[in-house]
Amino acid sequence: MLDSRTIQVIKSTIPLLESAGPALTTHFYERMFKHNPELKDVFNLAHQHSGGQPVALFNAVAAYAKNIENLAVLASTVERIAQKHTGFLIKPDQYAIVGSHLLATLKELGGDAVTEEVLEAWGQAYGFLANIFIQREAQIYQAQAEQEGGWAGERRFIISAKNTESAVITSFILTPEDGKPVKDFIPGQYLSVKLKHPNLANEEIRQYSLSDAPNGSHYRISVKREIGGQVSNLLHDVLQAGDKVMVMPPAGDFMLKVTPEMPVVLISAGVGQTPMKSMLNQLLKQQHPSDITWLHACEQGPVHGFKEAINAKRQQHTNLTSHVWYREPNSTDVLGEDYDFKGQMELSKVAEQLVPNARYYFCGPIGFMSAVKQQLLALGVAIENMHYEVFGPHADL
Repeated sequence: MLDSRTIQVIKSTIPLLESAGPALTTHFYERMFKHNPELKDVFNLAHQHSGGQPVALFNAVAAYAKNIENLAVLASTVERIAQKHTGFLIKPDQYAIVGSHLLATLKELGGDAVTEEVLEAWGQAYGFLANIFIQREAQIYQAQAEQEGGWAGERRFIISAKNTESAVITSFILTPEDGKPVKDFIPGQYLSVKLKHPNLANEEIRQYSLSDAPNGSHYRISVKREIGGQVSNLLHDVLQAGDKVMVMPPAGDFMLKVTPEMPVVLISAGVGQTPMKSMLNQLLKQQHPSDITWLHACEQGPVHGFKEAINAKRQQHTNLTSHVWYREPNSTDVLGEDYDFKGQMELSKVAEQLVPNARYYFCGPIGFMSAVKQQLLALGVAIENMHYEVFGPHADL
């Protein structure tokens, strides 16, 4: 545990951190990649370029400082980050590299305010937190390797099929090259895929939600083509059935956890439906007896993924209901056939199906999920019954 003096010094640096803001972590990443360019093969560089990762790291550092006396409140954040780290195969020695650049950044940007005492306190505080991550990640790595069909590190998979789901979403069926089984996962979790290609300056790792129920033989991910996205466009345009990719074991803290008597509501926008699709398929596979409601929002028909699949399942399962919103339907989209409502998702239009004791899972853009959360609260849904996933660097709603 950290001693009282260290805690006091850390708390005294909160105003310094807040005055620096995300510029602190932007400088940190620039410094680290300059001195340790090999880490560019580990970190998602797209999140660096967008600015999302420096902001997420700053928020995490500030939260750590503010809660240094009560780290229990950060338990869910630690678990989320540890799960993501295993997808990037983070190793203990890399924590030392990160720590050295973090302390150097504090000194370079903090000037005289960052004394030797401050550096020593932050060194101890960082080391304490790093050890928590190292221990938790070791547990996750071990569990992934020991589970039936599991493995440690990278495993080579073949793209055995490539299926178009909409104008912007393509699914990839990934089958292990060795022909052996693959470990099960909990719907909502993601798969980390490592790509090395002449079109990419560095090795790139991306984490994509699994979009089908676990089956023991292969995985499915469904990827949206991002404008300017190197990796998504590589997957869509270049890689084909028969090509090979390296895959890390499934991970993630967004997980379907329901009992038979619980109604389930799956809410998504755009490609946010991918983890919802995994959850839905698992619920139907297990013949979940309670009501299941599928709520989806997208721009219009051409980008509406899995439409036929959802309609078919709705015909097969009497406890499944679905409603779809198109923000701007095009001339060929038919109300009542392709979609149910026009405009932004308004949960009040289906309020009779949204019972307070249901479990609500949602995924999509941050703005969409924030709106969903507020609407659910207005309908009397308890916050503990809501579960959501953020693609990319985590942010609170």
